[in-house]
Amino acid sequence: MIGGMILFRRSRPTCVPRLLRVAACRMALDEAIDPTQESYLEEECILVDDGDRPVGSASKRHCHLLANIQKERGGMLHRAFSVFLFNQHSQMLLQKRSDAKVTFPGYWTNTCCSHPLHVESEMVERDQLGVKKAAQRKLKHELGISEKQIPLESMEFLTRIHYQAPSDGQWGEHEIDYILFIQQDVDVCANPNEVSDYKYVSADQLKELIRTAESKDVKITPWFKLISDSFLFNWWDNLSLLQSQKDLQTIHRML
Repeated sequence: MIGGMILFRRSRPTCVPRLLRVAACRMALDEAIDPTQESYLEEECILVDDGDRPVGSASKRHCHLLANIQKERGGMLHRAFSVFLFNQHSQMLLQKRSDAKVTFPGYWTNTCCSHPLHVESEMVERDQLGVKKAAQRKLKHELGISEKQIPLESMEFLTRIHYQAPSDGQWGEHEIDYILFIQQDVDVCANPNEVSDYKYVSADQLKELIRTAESKDVKITPWFKLISDSFLFNWWDNLSLLQSQKDLQTIHRML
């Protein structure tokens, strides 16, 4: 007390070590992620340069953090694939990503979109066998489609696209995406942790879905929208002539 006034000593701010703050933030983020989807974040994806040459591996978590894929942070880039599966009536199978998904939950997209893993069987470059084996694995996992119904020889590799898209303020995509077409009648048994809905559509029905998506509050994944706007319907018109549509050497930059 000085001159009848009570003085309070200002306490020093408590400094939390940076590593503890980072760890606490990581724990808070992980608590919000579905436990099953959380386990997939530890899978090792194939890192590539912009010519699609493998340069190493990183966890699915690190590959999809915006802080890692933004160009000023090094632009971490990984290999992916997108499957477009058609039945014998030339209708395409769409899926709606489950609300449990880390990136783009609740979005409609093409039949199956995922990543080959950094394992020997899924890194085979010859005839894109590694990517095709990964596609078989994920079609079974997400949609319950047996490998017998989609043999490797039924998959047609058309081309690759390079795109980048944020999902939210934390997660995003930066991929070289292999485009695979399949025309087979299949039995679907969707995994609800991966897929909340699915349906077959004609080309005209998909065009209408895309045209009215915003007004009907329908969300469409950015890679599917890019591919639909640029290539899909021409490929669709030539399902019986896919050999003429292949562009095996080009990586289409859609950034």
